Amino acid sequence: MEANHPYGDDDVLIEAEVNGNWTPQEKALHEARLKAKAKRRLRKSSSRNSTSESFSESGDLAGGDPHSPKGKVTTNDRKSRTGKGRGLPKKGGAGGKGVWGAAGMVYEDEEPDARDPNYDESAQGDTVYATVVPEVDERELEKMVNPIVQEYFEHGDTKEVQMLLKGLNLGPHKYEFSSLAVSLSLEGKASHRELTSRLLSDLSGKVLSQSDMARAFDKMLKELPDLILDTPEAPQMLGQFIARAIADHVLPMSFLDCYKGKVDCEHARVALDRAAVLLTMKREMVRLDNVWGVGGGLRPVKHLVKEMNLLLKEYLTSGDVSEAEHCLRDLEVPHFHHELVYEVVVMVLESKGDTASHMMIKLLQSFWKTGLITVDQMNRGFQRVYDELPEINLDVPHAHSIMETFVDLCYQESVITKQLRDACPSRGRKRFVSEGDGGVIKN
Repeated sequence: MEANHPYGDDDVLIEAEVNGNWTPQEKALHEARLKAKAKRRLRKSSSRNSTSESFSESGDLAGGDPHSPKGKVTTNDRKSRTGKGRGLPKKGGAGGKGVWGAAGMVYEDEEPDARDPNYDESAQGDTVYATVVPEVDERELEKMVNPIVQEYFEHGDTKEVQMLLKGLNLGPHKYEFSSLAVSLSLEGKASHRELTSRLLSDLSGKVLSQSDMARAFDKMLKELPDLILDTPEAPQMLGQFIARAIADHVLPMSFLDCYKGKVDCEHARVALDRAAVLLTMKREMVRLDNVWGVGGGLRPVKHLVKEMNLLLKEYLTSGDVSEAEHCLRDLEVPHFHHELVYEVVVMVLESKGDTASHMMIKLLQSFWKTGLITVDQMNRGFQRVYDELPEINLDVPHAHSIMETFVDLCYQESVITKQLRDACPSRGRKRFVSEGDGGVIKN
C-alpha cells in the first residue's frame, strides 16, 4: 500500500479534498488530526523555551540542541520533569534521598525521641527515675490505715508507722489518720490509748501538723453521738485524749478556747470539760503520762504488787468475782499473774478464820476456769510460797498446817494439780532426848 501511495495518508486526503471526493467521515478524521498536531507543536515549543531559559541562567549548554531528548539533557538534574516552573532544583538542592542539605546549612542539636527505633536509653547520660505514688482515695483510706494502727498496737514502734505513712500519698485527707487511730483505741484497751497518745506526739511536726491534729479532734467531737453507741465512755476518753495532746504540745494551748460558748452537743461539752479539768489540776504542765495508766509490763514491779494487793482486799470486802477479774485484765500483765497467786496464798496464811480461805479458793477457781491464770502461773505462785514457807512460819507459827489444809481444798476444787499438792512441804516432827545424851536426835 505504501508503494502505491508514496506521499502518506495526509497527502492522499489532501488530494481527495482537491478532487472533491471526501466523504463526511474522512473530513471529520482529517480535522481531528489537524487539532492533535497543533497541540503537539504547542507543547514542544513551550518545553523548548523553558529548557533554553534554564540553560542561559546557569551559563551551561545555552546553545544545546532543542530537538535532543529530555532524558539525555537532564539526566542528572534535580529538576521538574513536568515541564512546569523555572526548572530550578527542588528545595534548593537540599531535598532527596542521601542529600546532606543545602550548602552553608547549620544543624542544631535535636532532643532524642524515645519513640525513635534507634533510641538508646543507656547512651542518654544520667537518667533520673521518680516514683509517682497515686493519691489515696477517701473511700480506701480506712482500709489502708486500720492494718497500720492494729500492727502498731502489737509492736509499738512509732518510727515504723512514720515510714509507712510517708510511703502513702494521703493528700488532703492526711488529718483523718489521727481520728481513725483515736477511734480504734477507744474500742481497745487502756494500753492502746496510751500507745495512740505517744504516736500522735511522735507524728506531730514530722508527718502531721498542729492544724491537722486540731482538724482531726474537731471531727471526732462532731462524731461523738455515733461513737457513744459502741463506746459509752467515749466523751470522757476523748477529753483525756485532748488534755494529753495539749500537754504534749500536739494541740495548741488555745484549742479549748475556740469552743467556749460555741458547742451545742452535750457529749462534746462533756469531753471539753473533762479536758479542762485535767489541765487545771496541780500537775497542769506535767506531761500527763498517767492519764491512761501505765500499760502492761511498763509498770514498775512494786506498783503492780500494790495494785494486786488492793484488788484482793477489795474482793474480800465486796466478794465480787467479776469485778476482780475485770481489774486483773486491765492490768495487762499475764506474765505476772503468779504474783497474784502468791499474794492470795499469803493472805490466807495471815488471815484468821476460814472465810478468807473459802473466798480465795472461789476466786482462784474462777480465774482457772476462765483461763485468766494459766497452769504455769498457778504452779509458779504456789511454788514461791513453798520456798518461802520457813520464813513465813516465823511470823505465822501455824503456817504449815494452814498451808496443808488450803492446798487440799484447792486440789478438791480442781484448782491445782496432784503433783503440786504432793510438793507441799510438811513440818517434820523431830523429838530431842535429854540433855545427858548430848542432844542426839532419837530415831
